[in-house]
Amino acid sequence: QRRVQGDSIRTREGKMINIPKTRNTFCKDKRCGKHTLHKVTQYKTGKASTVAQGKRRYDRKQRGFGGQTKPVFHKKAKTTKKIVLRLECTKCKAKFFLPIKRTKHFELGQEK
Repeated sequence: QRRVQGDSIRTREGKMINIPKTRNTFCKDKRCGKHTLHKVTQYKTGKASTVAQGKRRYDRKQRGFGGQTKPVFHKKAKTTKKIVLRLECTKCKAKFFLPIKRTKHFELGQEK
């Protein structure tokens, strides 16, 4: 068992992880710099941009005849992703991320 900032979290894959929706933790922002209440949400990746340089280069290379030009990854080894918590300070609205261990079942629970 591993403790992450006061919440007990089991690190074995397959176990349910339940995190409270609010947490009193240190705010790294220069406006606060002390322990305040933070709102906890789960981080989700945003929509991929079509104007990013790598995407433009890939699309240009894929154009025309010749099939798939770049390798497509097939050897997937991991069955889970690391859970990343997005903490938002209720005082100064600063946001920062807190990665926790891998798990298949994760939920944001009740108030603590």
